[in-house]
Order: sequence, then structure tokens, then C-alpha cells
Amino acid sequence: MKIFRGCVVAALMLAAANLNAACRWPAWETFKQDYMSESGRVIDPSDARKITTSEGQSYGLFFALAANDRKAFDLLLAWTRDNLAEGDLAQHLPAWLWGKKDDETWAVIDPNSASDADIWIAWSLLEAGRLWKNPDYTRTGKALLTRIASEEVVKVPGLGSMLLPGKVGFAEESVWRFNPSYLPPQLASYFTRFGAPWTTLRETNLRLLLETAPKGFSPNWVKYQKKGGWQLSQDASLIGSYDAIRVYLWVGMMNDNDPQKARLLARFKPMATTTIKQGLPPEKVDVATGKRTGDGPVGFSASLLPFLQNRDAQAVQRQHVADRFPDNNAYYSYVLTLFGQGWDQHRFRFTVQGELLPDWGQECARSH
Repeated sequence: MKIFRGCVVAALMLAAANLNAACRWPAWETFKQDYMSESGRVIDPSDARKITTSEGQSYGLFFALAANDRKAFDLLLAWTRDNLAEGDLAQHLPAWLWGKKDDETWAVIDPNSASDADIWIAWSLLEAGRLWKNPDYTRTGKALLTRIASEEVVKVPGLGSMLLPGKVGFAEESVWRFNPSYLPPQLASYFTRFGAPWTTLRETNLRLLLETAPKGFSPNWVKYQKKGGWQLSQDASLIGSYDAIRVYLWVGMMNDNDPQKARLLARFKPMATTTIKQGLPPEKVDVATGKRTGDGPVGFSASLLPFLQNRDAQAVQRQHVADRFPDNNAYYSYVLTLFGQGWDQHRFRFTVQGELLPDWGQECARSH
């Protein structure tokens, strides 16, 4: 009888282990091993200073939420709060850069904020509050969003409310500098529930995306002048590359019923066309002429998995990602891959309102 009972217990333990493995997101588990410290710091090992960015922390929070990994979420959140936000995300925007300042000191290297990270952190907190039924996350998310609105949103003549890339250094008397990849359209939709300035930011963000891609390619950075509008004349600095690749990623992950998605897919169709023709997405594109240079890293291919609307074209990029999956010294390519491949594997979706639809499953939810 004891032997039988022991076999039953062993079988149940094996079944639980198999279930837990099935619930896990293998690529996320590997990312944690390779890029995340035990204290909850996402590290970019390619930089000699072993830097951590607020962007890396924000992406980590998203992946932890999508994976139903609350332990990692809390570690990431605590490290971000304590080391980048002076202990309080409700009172301080996170500093964007932390790392080895000298032989003796690990600390904030640049205290300026990065609004793309701040946006993802606020959204992840609000959605964690909703999905995990935790009012503390919700309160912190709302407070951070209020701070973003007061410190990183400005009114631009001829445009309206716009999200600056950070609180310092992007606005002069009559010139503003923007990054089209900083506010994903689905997150812009999500924040409209909180009223001004978010109700109008969704539309001005759409203008930013549509109007700065004359040849169908988004720039990394673009300037807007009070009397001259968007500065899109041919310029060596007007390039779409490592920042801009996220624009196509965000657009591809939008809910198909979002009325903005069809317009954005149409505008950026040249990116799909050149990728299909060449077999790989370009590393750089001249936004004024549409001329491409080089092939992008594997993270670019992963980013286009949600964006490409042709199944055969998706299959080509899917195979490329499988064949050249990022290693443990390719932080940015890896996070792009977690987004693009994770979406492609149906690990998460976004609603029309920009809410997260995670693929936890009832059994997975009960196992955590």
C-alpha cells in the first residue's frame, strides 16, 4: 500500500512539474538567467559599465506580467523603485541610466528620464493591478502616469499635447525633438481612460507616426519647428534603425479592430515590401529617400513577426529567429525577440482598449 501511495505521489509531482514547465515561457526563463540579477536588475552586458536602463526594467516588468511571473515582477519593481526612483515611483520619474560610475561606485549615471520606459512601467503597474487584483500596483501606476503627464508632456503649437522623450533636453523655444517609437498606439489608447492630456495624445501620437514617414519608414528621431512643422528634408541624421524598428513592432501587435491599425499598416507597407523582397529587414533606412542599408539583427526579424501580414513572409522571419536566436550578449535583440516571438506564439495579445490579454490559462493561473 505504501509503495502504491508513493507511486501516486511521484506521479502527481511529475504531472505538476510537467504542468509548470508547460506554463513557463522558456525564452523568458532564459532571459532571466542571462540578463537579470537575483535582485531584479536587468543588465546589458555589452556595455563595459554593465549598465541598467529604465527601458530594460520596463520591458522586464511587461514580460514578467505576460508570463504570470509575480516573483520576478516584484523584484524588478523594487529594484527600479529603490535605485532609479529614489525609493518612490509616485514622487520621482526613474533615472534612465545606472551602472558602474568608477572603480568604486555603482549608481545612477544619468538622472534624466526616458518616457518610453516610464510609459511601459505605468501601464504594466496598472495592468498588474487589474490582473493580479492588487490595489498597490494600481495606485503607483496612476501616480506615475500623473507625473509623466506633468513632467514629460508638453503642448506644441500646431500639434497639441505631445510626449517628450524625457523631462530634460528635448524642447527649445520653438523646436521640439520626438521619438516615434516611444508611445505604442495601444498604450496611448489605454491611457485615454484617465482623461487629459491622454485623450488628445492618442491622436497627436498618430499624427507623429503618420506624418514623419513620407516614404513609409519611421525615423529614430525627428524635429518639429513652430513655424516649419516636421523637419523631413534629406538629412544624414534622419535615419530609421534601432529605435524605429519598435514602431513596426507596436503597430503589428495592435488589436485588428483598432481603427488606427489599418492606417498605420498602410503607411508603413514599404517596410514590409522591402523585407519580403530582400528576405531580411534593413538595419538602416534613409527616411527621406527610402534607401536601405544592411540587414538588421535577428531582433529586427522578430519585431516584424506581428507586423507582416503575409503568412509566407512571416514564416521566413520565424525561421530566421529560430535559426539565430539571440545569445547572452545581445540584450536589445533579445527583448525585441521576446516581444515579437512572444506575440507570434500567442503568449499575449492587446484588446482594442490596450489592455493585456495574457495566455495564462486556468491551470497555469492556479499553479502560480
